Amino acid sequence: MPLTTWLIIIGAIIVLIILIGLLLAAQYRKIGPNEALIIAGGRKRSVTLPDGSRTKVGYRYKLGGGTFVWPFIEKVYTLPLETISLQIKTPEVLTHEGIPIMAEASAQLKVNSTDLAIRLAAEQFLGTGKEGIRDVAMNVLEGKMREVMGTMTVEEIYRGRQEFSRRVVDITREDFGKMGLILLSFSLKDISDTQGYIDALSRPVIAAAKRDAAIAQAETEKEAIIKSSQARKEAEVARLQSDAQIAKAQWENEAKKAESQVFVNQKKAQADFSYELERHKLSQEIKKEEAKVKEIEKEESIKIEDLEIKRKAKELEANVIKPADARKYQIQAEAKAEEARLEAEGRGKAEAMKLEALVKAEEIKLRGLSEAEAMLKKAQAWEKYNEAALLETFVGVLPELARAVSEPLAKVDKIVIIGGDQGTGASQITGQVTQIIAQMPEVLKALTGADLSEYLKNKFSSKDASKTQGKSEPAKAQGQAPEKK
Repeated sequence: MPLTTWLIIIGAIIVLIILIGLLLAAQYRKIGPNEALIIAGGRKRSVTLPDGSRTKVGYRYKLGGGTFVWPFIEKVYTLPLETISLQIKTPEVLTHEGIPIMAEASAQLKVNSTDLAIRLAAEQFLGTGKEGIRDVAMNVLEGKMREVMGTMTVEEIYRGRQEFSRRVVDITREDFGKMGLILLSFSLKDISDTQGYIDALSRPVIAAAKRDAAIAQAETEKEAIIKSSQARKEAEVARLQSDAQIAKAQWENEAKKAESQVFVNQKKAQADFSYELERHKLSQEIKKEEAKVKEIEKEESIKIEDLEIKRKAKELEANVIKPADARKYQIQAEAKAEEARLEAEGRGKAEAMKLEALVKAEEIKLRGLSEAEAMLKKAQAWEKYNEAALLETFVGVLPELARAVSEPLAKVDKIVIIGGDQGTGASQITGQVTQIIAQMPEVLKALTGADLSEYLKNKFSSKDASKTQGKSEPAKAQGQAPEKK
């Protein structure tokens, strides 16, 4: 057989196994804790009845969890186990006295979890679900309520609701048990009537209450007035007695408070004195201990200081004395070497200074001779100078003097002038410079005796005379003939 055929066969087997697994997985049914899974079909099973007999049934059940259901053989049903609430309202029902009333009640029931109850409920409610259980339970409870209401009076129902509820629960237990149900709670909410009987329950009977209403009301008012007066009297007496008792109690309370305060003050004083005494004792003990501690600290500090002195002595010896001795020897050796060096340098410098002195002396001598000769020549030249030459020399210095006087003004960055044109304005600056220069001839005359102003006057007048003489001589030459000798 070829390999392809084998692969097809193996693939078909795997697919078949997968399909079977999926089918089996789909047949595993899960159920919650509030439901019962009823599985019908398959072989019959024997169950034990309450009377001890055994019978066979064609179903099984599962409470919560999961179970496997055989395909094509078993069928699955779900029976609800959660609580079902009922609201019951009866129409008008005649009581034991023949009075029509209506009742409202609420109840909660569920399928019981016992084996027999589940089987009974499955047989009766499996196809109807919660609504079917609710309808059946509603009819049963309504009928049992009617039955109990017919055996009780309105007063018994109204005042004994717990007794009414207990009777309803008792007479329905057997019926619900036959259906696999259990009544968890039942309560009568309200009763009412259309005749107004319940509103008149305070009266013995409706007819007698209407007949004796006026008499009963008068007697009631009389008794009420008498009782009211007695009550006011007793209340006043009780009030006065109460005030007296309150005053007495207040006085006793104040006295007790005063005694208690005295006792408290005594105890407080004793406690304060004891506290101060103990505090002083403790303070003395602390001072003693502190003195001991200080004494120990002093002893330890003395020991530490001794050790520190020894340590510093060793440190001084190691860091100061020994290095000082070494430095001493070093300095002595360096001093000897320096002494020899200085001695050699001194001899060299002495020779050099001697030569330098000779050179400077010769230089001074030559400079003195040259300066003396220059001064001699200058003196000879000054002797040849007359007063006019000296004054011309001073005149040549005037431009330098004017420059020196005005030079500070060139260094001024900004000049602020306050004033007008009356000698205090901008013209005052140049006027002051001119005045300084104009004073120089007087200064020169005071220092040297040379009168610069007189010299300039004579010089300018001689120039004018020479010009006039030069102009007149040509005119004479033109008007007269030369004289012959």
